[in-house]
Amino acid sequence: MKITLLMVGKTTHDGLQKLILEYQQRLAHYITYDTLVVPELKNIKNLSIAEQKEKEADLILKQLDHSDEVIVLDENGKMVSSVEFSKFLENKMLNSVKRIVFVIGGPFGFSPRVYNRANQQLSLSAMTFSHQMIRLLFTEQLYRAMTILKGENYHHQ
Repeated sequence: MKITLLMVGKTTHDGLQKLILEYQQRLAHYITYDTLVVPELKNIKNLSIAEQKEKEADLILKQLDHSDEVIVLDENGKMVSSVEFSKFLENKMLNSVKRIVFVIGGPFGFSPRVYNRANQQLSLSAMTFSHQMIRLLFTEQLYRAMTILKGENYHHQ
């Protein structure tokens, strides 16, 4: 199984990018993991928020294959524990899902078209984080899930 994190815009904070890369390198021992970045929109001052979300949706949906399992990371999504997330991933692996694409939208969230394409919505916290910080939190939780599945002691229960 391949896992892809699809994001709107580059990670601009050097400290966050360094930590994300560290967890990506750790993940290479467990799974095929990559990231896809769709560019942030330019010249948006004359666009409404809804128009911005629709233009981002065009960019996001172009990156998806019809067979992808799509999970949007959204503050209104289902919250799961780290152990539950690891079991979720294990279930996807056992069911031979080829690629799961986790999607982090722009600062205003997603258009209805992206929600409609998604198979599921997950939330990483009841708190709100910047869409750049969520990248690090997700990558760390993915690494944690892999160590849980392998019975390693990164996660203490």
